[in-house]
Amino acid sequence: MHGLRLFCCCVAPILLLGARAEEAEDAGESARRDRTHIESTLKLKEEKPADDYSGTLQRLRKIYHTSIKPLEQSYKYNELRQHEITDGEITSKPMVLFLGPWSVGKSTMINYLLGLDNTPYQLYTGAEPTTSEFTVIMHGPKLKTIEGIVMAADSTRSFSPLEKFGQNFLEKLIGIEVPHKLLERVTFVDTPGIIENRKQQERGYPFNDVCQWFIDRADLIFVVFDPTKLDVGLELEMLFRQLKGRESQIRIILNKADSLATQELMRVYGALFWSLAPLINVTEPPRVYVSSFWPLDYEPDTHRELFLKEEISLLEDLNQVIENRLENKIAFIRQHAIRVRIHALLVDRYLQTYKDKMTFFSDGELVFKDIVEDPDKFYIFKTILAKTNVSKFDLPNREAYKDFFGINPINSFKLLAQQCSYMGGCFLEKIERAITHELPELLGSIGLGKKPSVLSCDTTGCGETPKNRYKKH
Repeated sequence: MHGLRLFCCCVAPILLLGARAEEAEDAGESARRDRTHIESTLKLKEEKPADDYSGTLQRLRKIYHTSIKPLEQSYKYNELRQHEITDGEITSKPMVLFLGPWSVGKSTMINYLLGLDNTPYQLYTGAEPTTSEFTVIMHGPKLKTIEGIVMAADSTRSFSPLEKFGQNFLEKLIGIEVPHKLLERVTFVDTPGIIENRKQQERGYPFNDVCQWFIDRADLIFVVFDPTKLDVGLELEMLFRQLKGRESQIRIILNKADSLATQELMRVYGALFWSLAPLINVTEPPRVYVSSFWPLDYEPDTHRELFLKEEISLLEDLNQVIENRLENKIAFIRQHAIRVRIHALLVDRYLQTYKDKMTFFSDGELVFKDIVEDPDKFYIFKTILAKTNVSKFDLPNREAYKDFFGINPINSFKLLAQQCSYMGGCFLEKIERAITHELPELLGSIGLGKKPSVLSCDTTGCGETPKNRYKKH
């Protein structure tokens, strides 16, 4: 009977084996934790009208389509970085991604944050590996399950690019709509747990590539561990390599902390730092939140006040991402525009070098092979650094252009100087105006509480010196 109840997802989530699981079941409702700190920190009880960002988002879409996308398509940026921005992604809510080994409490943590435990909406949890799908939990008027193939086919959502990972993956993608106030402002993504003794090809789809797709779009990334699963294997190492450059979005969580005595907790905390140190190459150590994210009360004789403060700190991080969602979206589009501009400048430089080296008797294929094999000999990257305001830290990998030009012949591109028209202007000038004026001006108008118009920048005078209002998250 107990197995049937667990299978039907009708009992509280079981996070630990043995005594703690039995104790939780015996305690029942009387041992449940107070949720007022969640509601107050995330402002779930506030009945204020939703902010109308439609004008700002419309303006952002217009800047992307008129000033960024033409250059992006002309120089096939998507084939270099595999990151195509859709209208659904521009208008989407902030995304919170849950990563980590199997059965560390990722699904239980989502149930706890949303108060879904012991309801028909709760995610299935257990001591064994339970989540085999990428589960997207989003807002909807009623409880509804959406198949991955339907999510990918809906162009109004931000998940249509996932079709490129194949039908096997779409069968492992599921959407759940839940009528919850928090989900009106954020979307959660639960991922399959990392199982180190499983080869990637056994999943039937490119697991690391799919993780990278979600990592690139996540506003906040929770990497969850528990005291029994601190070993770092090949799959976890690969995951942290994929997180490079996203350190500011990462929050590391040591879950189930109240299952340990104080001395044991200190040892586990140190062991986690020791395991992660080689994987996170930053000057400051990562912030590790130590608590127990499930609905039942903390174990007796544990650091209840510490765990509660840690939990509130994490909720404040989540709330800040929600509050700054529009600023983050504009900053994301601007960062994308900078990468597109750098890519266009590099392709232009490769093409110009190729044209300079070609003679009537030259073999074009051999000439360009020499250039792409050793770009430093022709000062490709050094010229970009010398003649533009591009940072050397923003330059892409040289090796990536070998593959890029292997698919896209150099003669299929035009020089930047030829990407101009009398009516439309020059592609390069438009994207530079978006980076230096239009997007910062749009961001500044949010900080000043203005309602930005949806007209073009030429009409609204975006040429004024913008104020830097980017927030540190």
